[in-house]
Amino acid sequence: MWCKQKASRIILIALGVLASVNGLPRPADAADSIVTDVRVSESAQRTRVVFEFTRDLDFKVFTLANPSRVVVDMPEVGWQLPPQPLPHQIGVFETLRYGLYKPGNSRVVVDLRTPAVVKKAFLMEPSGPSGYRLVIDLSSASPSAFARQTKAPPIEIVSASADSFEKPKPPVQIRPVAKAPKTPTLSGPEVLSRSPAARMTVKKPETLKLAMAAPARAVAEAPGQEIRKLVAAFRPAPRKPAIRPGIDKKTIIVDSGHGGADPGTIGRSGIYEKHITLAMAKELTRQLNATGHFRAIMTRDRDIFIPLRERVKIARDSGADLFISLHADAVKNRKISGPSVYTLSEKASDKEAQALADKENKSDLIAGLDLSHESQEVAHILIDLAQRESMNQSARFATQLVKDLKRRTRLLRNTHRFAGFAVLKAPDIPSVLIEMGFLSNRNDERLLQTDAYRKKFSTGIVDAIQTYFSRVEQASNL
Repeated sequence: MWCKQKASRIILIALGVLASVNGLPRPADAADSIVTDVRVSESAQRTRVVFEFTRDLDFKVFTLANPSRVVVDMPEVGWQLPPQPLPHQIGVFETLRYGLYKPGNSRVVVDLRTPAVVKKAFLMEPSGPSGYRLVIDLSSASPSAFARQTKAPPIEIVSASADSFEKPKPPVQIRPVAKAPKTPTLSGPEVLSRSPAARMTVKKPETLKLAMAAPARAVAEAPGQEIRKLVAAFRPAPRKPAIRPGIDKKTIIVDSGHGGADPGTIGRSGIYEKHITLAMAKELTRQLNATGHFRAIMTRDRDIFIPLRERVKIARDSGADLFISLHADAVKNRKISGPSVYTLSEKASDKEAQALADKENKSDLIAGLDLSHESQEVAHILIDLAQRESMNQSARFATQLVKDLKRRTRLLRNTHRFAGFAVLKAPDIPSVLIEMGFLSNRNDERLLQTDAYRKKFSTGIVDAIQTYFSRVEQASNL
């Protein structure tokens, strides 16, 4: 999302169209509509595909067979995706292709690994560094269920920015296929993939289905409009822009693991983890506050016990922009050494979102949103979306953190890991847990007790935080 893509990533295709096709309305300044990111995640219940845009748009979402795929039609857009490869083989998602379907309209084709149906499709308003997000939830389905959805009208998601778009024209009345006069078939491919060799032709019956589908609201299983209106009505207040010296500061929660009656891991020399984490937390807090860009808050500044959920509450009550929990590990194999970084696992996030949605008091689960009057299903969707956005931001920060720590110390293999630690489960705060090393390893234990290493290690964390928020700011200015 941070880096702009060159025009070479966009492959344009001109297709002949039937005169009776009722196309999507196009914004007057469609060239300003940019796709900035594509994300795919998987859970036990569904595969979620998220497209991020710089502007609000209209969408039509439908399925096609032979091969199984989901199609998203929209007004013409540009593409400025991050430099990494597109998502591949996640859940029911196989791969993705995109391009200009016809003048004024762009198309995205999601190839499916197995038959799947669109369970939900809706649009999220901008929040923090994220722009407009089209969210599509896919669920594995039997061939018969998939076939039924291919015959259903497209799911329509209509822009709320009526002043930015032409009003949709009344649908063209088209006679049944059996009585329709013969017309030319489409002469070109449906869409061109990023690989010039991979083209996908469209059979005439499918083309006629698409051209003749009567405009419709979302199908029964996809309450996109209701969710979208709800999110628009209860949109969280955007977070402050990143790092503006002298104007505002980002709030960083520094959590030192364990404390009080909970000593944590005990090292080879008898040192307690709770003392190791507190010493590092104090040094990190000192360095963060010294930059002038951050307001660092410690969950504990002395040897006291604080419940895990209370630590998360401290972060949320403080309006935290980032949560960092410091720990040290120990294992039987004393040769294992080096820091690692954890972010919330996919499985843990699903369970947490459901647990939060089940709570009776839902008035403060997401900053700026009162979910106390919403149904369990709606609350679960909104909490899940907020948490997954936080997970994405957490992963981005973790990636940068690994890079900066690697320049200063030797890290554990597969440094970025995933788990369901309770302190990582705030639904609206990017969070990481740092295992600073192994107290069961003689060298790690020695380093973690020295001022010099604490300063070096904390400097790596501070550098990663600086870079992360700078990129957040760059993304928000696109």
